[in-house]
This record gives sequence, C-alpha cells and structure tokens, in this order.
Amino acid sequence: MRARDLHASPGIFKTGPKNDITDVEGVLVGHLTRIEGDAIRTGITAIRPHPGNIFQERVPAGISVGNGFGKLAGFTQVEELGEIETPIILTNTLSVAPAIDALITWTLSYPENDEARSVNAVVGETNDGYLNDIRRRVITPEDVLQALRGASGGPVKEGAVGAGTGTIAFGWKGGIGTSSRVLPQALGGYTIGVLVQSNYGGVLSWDGIPVGKLLSQHYLKDEVGITSADGSIMIVVATDAPISDRNLKRLAKRAIVALGRTGSSMSNGSGDYALAFSTHEGVRRTKERRERVTHYPEVGNDALSPLFQAVLESTEEAILNSLCAAETVKGHRGTIESIPLERMKELVKYPVEE
Repeated sequence: MRARDLHASPGIFKTGPKNDITDVEGVLVGHLTRIEGDAIRTGITAIRPHPGNIFQERVPAGISVGNGFGKLAGFTQVEELGEIETPIILTNTLSVAPAIDALITWTLSYPENDEARSVNAVVGETNDGYLNDIRRRVITPEDVLQALRGASGGPVKEGAVGAGTGTIAFGWKGGIGTSSRVLPQALGGYTIGVLVQSNYGGVLSWDGIPVGKLLSQHYLKDEVGITSADGSIMIVVATDAPISDRNLKRLAKRAIVALGRTGSSMSNGSGDYALAFSTHEGVRRTKERRERVTHYPEVGNDALSPLFQAVLESTEEAILNSLCAAETVKGHRGTIESIPLERMKELVKYPVEE
C-alpha cells in the first residue's frame, strides 16, 4: 500500500508517472537486503544520479543538516566544492566503512579513471540496531557493489527493503519511501524526486491529520517516552532542473522543513540530513568544465519557489510511503509492527481530489 491508498496526497502538484525518484530521468536505484536468521535485518540502498561515470561527469549538489547526530561520509567535500563524484549509498551506522570501500572500488574500476588518486565517497546512514544485530557488521563491499550493479530506473521498491530493512519510524516499522512531483510547463516543467530512509520519531501527522495522537502512539506519551523520538532520516532529492550547488542546498533545506510537517521531533539523538543534486546535463561538472571558466544554465532565485513547494510535497509523501509499504518485522531485540492500515482507513476517510 502507498500513502495515496490512504487518501494522502500532500500539496498541489501532480506526481510523475511512477511517483518515485526515478521519475527524474537518468536516476537509478538499487537495493540489497540482508535478512538472515533471527537477528540480521539490514541492507543497502544505492542511488546513481545518472548511468554514466559520475567521477568524470560530477553533478552539483547541496546538503542541509537538521540535527547532526549522524555519520554522513563525504559531507565536507560536497560542502566545499558543491558536487558529488560517486553514487550515494544508504546503509546502517556501522556499515559506512564497507560502503566507502565499495564506492572507491566502483570508481577506480572505470578505465577512464585510471589517474584517480582521491575519491570522495558519499555514504549516509541510520541506526537499525533494534531489529538488526548491528554489531555483527554483516554488510560487505560486495553487497554494496551488487546494489549498484542492480540499480534500475524503477519502479522503486519501498518499505522494509535495502537500507530500510531494519528501521523504525514513529514507533512503527519505517523504511524506504519515495515520491515525485512535476511542475507545469508554465513553471519550467521540471521534475523533483525524493527518496527517504526513515528511522526517526515524534508525533506522526498524516497529511495534516494528527494520527500519532489519535492512535495514542507518540513521543513522550504519558510523559515516559514510551515511543522514542531518537533515530535518523536520510533524504535524497533529485531534480532535472539546472540548479547551482548554492540553490541545491536551499532545496535540501526545504526537505528538512517537510520532515517537520510529518511530526518529527528532531530529537537530540536524531541525525537528519538532506542531500539534493541536479541531473541536468548543462550543469554537470566535466573535467573540461572544471578546469576553465564556464557558464552554466541556472534557474534564477525568483523562479525557485515552485521547486521548493515541490520538494516539500515529495518529501512528505515519501515519508508516508515508507510507513505504508513497510510490513511487520521481527528481529534482533523484538518485533516492530507495521502502521495499522485498517485502523488508518477509519481515520483518513476524506477523498483525494485530483
């Protein structure tokens, strides 16, 4: 089930054909899921901004940090240069190192990268240590390479798959979620796509409906914190609009705002990150462009507001999709139930107007 099956359609813009991040042309997503015995519930999600050699055709990018209790590898170079040169990997907290190793192997394997002496691998994480025996560190570089090789143009699987296999959101089973929006031609016709790895808490708001309160499952219930708000979320934003790294960072900030719209507490123990990139060929950082004065096409500041609206809508719906698609999972320390879909149907009866 997806959020629209429960009458949630945040915002005003129409979705892309698949309503996922791969509606942005060229973006590829792959998952590797590890479910073993009673205790391993983890995985890898790989996002490739385009099918080519990203090290040679880097894409402009910007990162926004909501709360920095996390491990986002590669952040400082993206902040400094405004570009990414590898695919983006999402995984669990203690598997960042093998993911970096795999991205280096992936990058050096291209013959045209035979002079590479430095690789800035971009890896994000959330902690799946309740459902997954995270200390066993079962993720290998080969797992990551398999996710990269298997990446496709969608539809993207959601819920308890890949990096979302062992995650928890608002006390229910979280996971991978994705959504997209397409601007009208009068506003540029651009597409925004978002993918999230949800693993955080607060008081869930479902397209404006206070579901967390109505179902009596939320942070600080009975003032004893029965549902923790700690955790993290990784938000990946893709667009085909020609946007500078400076304005991509502004786009990422709006994704963090959308996180608040779902009821996140952004607690002390939460790592909340958004990374936005543009796939537009005119703004790619080829070697030739990096070595000389270059003029890039760019959406002007005054024309960005519709894109800001689109990323708000896509992020909110991607998070709701991550909850809808996730099934109950029994793991290392216990069982996390999926959000009660039948009960939700009673709470959200109003129709969606297209």
